Amino acid sequence: MTEQSTPEQPWPVRVISQKINAWIGRLGWVWVDGQVAQLSRRPGSSTVFLTLRDPSADLSLTVTASRDVLDAGAPQLTEGARIVVHAKPEWFAQRGTLSLRADEIRQVGLGELLARLEQLKKLLQAEGLFDPRRKRKLPFLPNRIGLITARASAAERDVLTNTRRRWPSVDFKVVPVTVQGPTAVPSIIGALQLLDADESVDVIIMARGGGSVEDLLPFSDEALCRAVFACRTPVISAIGHEPDTPLVDWVADVRASTPTDAAKRVVPDLADEIRLIGQARGRLERAVRNRVEREQQRLDSIRSRPSLAKPYQMVEQRLTEVTALRDRAGRSLGNRLHRAENDLHHTLARLRALSPAATLARGYAIVQRADGHVVRAAAEVGAGDALRVRLAEGELAATVNGPKKGKA
Repeated sequence: MTEQSTPEQPWPVRVISQKINAWIGRLGWVWVDGQVAQLSRRPGSSTVFLTLRDPSADLSLTVTASRDVLDAGAPQLTEGARIVVHAKPEWFAQRGTLSLRADEIRQVGLGELLARLEQLKKLLQAEGLFDPRRKRKLPFLPNRIGLITARASAAERDVLTNTRRRWPSVDFKVVPVTVQGPTAVPSIIGALQLLDADESVDVIIMARGGGSVEDLLPFSDEALCRAVFACRTPVISAIGHEPDTPLVDWVADVRASTPTDAAKRVVPDLADEIRLIGQARGRLERAVRNRVEREQQRLDSIRSRPSLAKPYQMVEQRLTEVTALRDRAGRSLGNRLHRAENDLHHTLARLRALSPAATLARGYAIVQRADGHVVRAAAEVGAGDALRVRLAEGELAATVNGPKKGKA
């Protein structure tokens, strides 16, 4: 047989099976952790058959062990229990099947389960899956609510009844799942992904009634916690009762203590909202009424002012004032003109009194030589000189005959 297969020299199926058997044989003895999905004790047979399932994946293996091995390690073993087996993988070449042959079986106790959960909790917390800053707020009134719970369970009844009691028109999309046992985790993850992909679902509720720590183990599974963390839709965890706190409670956006509490958190109370709306309307009406009353009082105050109540009164008052000012201005101008006229008359009288014409009017005359020089002394003219004699009215021409003897 060639080392490599070719189209011309392919390996038969038996060769493939033999090689798989050789590869698996090199694996040796290993410790395997899983959940018992099925336990078969055949009467009269010394061999016990178990189906060991991975709680986080849809994968199972058949485990064979002697009855003595089972009774020594887990005499009270039941389906759904968590066990650790020391086994050697075996490949049955003729049937082409893989199984585990166990020589030791240990049932995982409650203390060890809690220790594992605490270790997983620290791991998820360190990765930021519990960070409050990444948690999303629930919508005030979701358009549609996705519900993941057991079919016809008390948790389903509590959520639906209490939610519709608070808001009768609420719409639900219920996806029934297995909430306990080896198939619970894949079933819940599938429902979660289905609802998260639905654009009409605004919030998802995972609900389950109370139970023991072992019963609630699927809701502390790492795969489920990571699936909840990856959801884009807000998730409410309503698992068990108040003391129950599976790990999915820490990852979910909102943790409800009970399914009934989830109903109270997901929708508002219609009666409370109607009451709050009534109170808001009352406050709004009072505010509007008070505002209208204040504005009415302000308008009444403005309207009662004289400028609006008696608009002509202001015009009449201003008319009286303008008339008085006009009369005062007329009197003042008249007085000024009268005083100016008197001053002018006085000035004119003084001017006339000082004027040479007034002197001439009293009988005096002004004698001027031909050159216009005013004669003030007789010596300034000689006989025969022509003189001009200016009177108050008119002028005379004269000729000097000679000087007059004696004093003037």
